[in-house]
Amino acid sequence: MDSFMRCISRTARCAQLYRSERFEELGLNGGQYIYITCACRSPGISQEQMARQILVNKSNVCRQLAQLEQNGFIRREPDTKDRRVLRVYPTEKAEKALPLIQRVLADWRDYLTDGFTEQERETLDALLERVLERAAAYAENRLAPDRKEEKP
Repeated sequence: MDSFMRCISRTARCAQLYRSERFEELGLNGGQYIYITCACRSPGISQEQMARQILVNKSNVCRQLAQLEQNGFIRREPDTKDRRVLRVYPTEKAEKALPLIQRVLADWRDYLTDGFTEQERETLDALLERVLERAAAYAENRLAPDRKEEKP
């Protein structure tokens, strides 16, 4: 299991480096793409919903969104019913960046799985989805204010 986590961690760091290099022309770092894709996929999502969806601390989401807003990728507006809630919307700049973001992510996947058969890619995807579901269930349980289970 130690090898499994080491491989996942090192692959994630390499992916961050790759994305940072490829997104430099957009003025983004390797971790900011997730906020743009989330805002484009779900315009009007609240900051809190975004934090839960991408499994990131609310304060980190707030910091990243502030930077993306300053750089013109997103805009935040108070909710019409609850002014304490900020809704996140992509700007035209984000919408224009989205195809490049998607291409960079696809290129990285293709690079990593070069030489894999289609069946191997599908198997890898299915297994990683199962791993993610377990990891996300743990994180969501820890983040939920009314969690019913004890931490493992």
